[in-house]
Amino acid sequence: MATDHIRYDVLARDALRGVLRRVLTDAAAHGLPGEHHFFITFLSTAEGVKLSPRLLAQYPEEMTIILQHQFWDLVVTEDRFEVGLSFGGVPERLVVPFNAIKSFFDPSVQFGLQFEPSDAAAETAATVDPAANLPASPATSALTAPAPERKDEPEKAGEGAEVVRLDRFRKK
Repeated sequence: MATDHIRYDVLARDALRGVLRRVLTDAAAHGLPGEHHFFITFLSTAEGVKLSPRLLAQYPEEMTIILQHQFWDLVVTEDRFEVGLSFGGVPERLVVPFNAIKSFFDPSVQFGLQFEPSDAAAETAATVDPAANLPASPATSALTAPAPERKDEPEKAGEGAEVVRLDRFRKK
């Protein structure tokens, strides 16, 4: 088999991360249009991720956040995004580099992306937690999962965001 000197896998992964960057940049500038909302899963111990010790203790390997109604100060740069969220009524500021993101899903239009962590993010996570189950393939692929079935319950005042695993919404 020929050697891929161009590294198409890396180019594709970076291009798809560019889609995510653009979507978040638009959301930061104009808010979320219509029913759009985002599930973002990332490695909580990857290099550059900033979480409070409380959240890191709760989510030592990976964390999924939902950007929908209760988030603030979304800032997007070339290599990361920062956002304010409330967890159990406690406001938190999260910093998430794009190379730490494992998946992005917008259930309102059944669109998702799944990323293999970049080499640097995977090495950092493996160093912090050697038992982490990290994929070996550098491939990037689009999700084709159906929209999650959710019970639309009214949000209770003062409760803040709920962190969930994306697997919870997949049909088994």
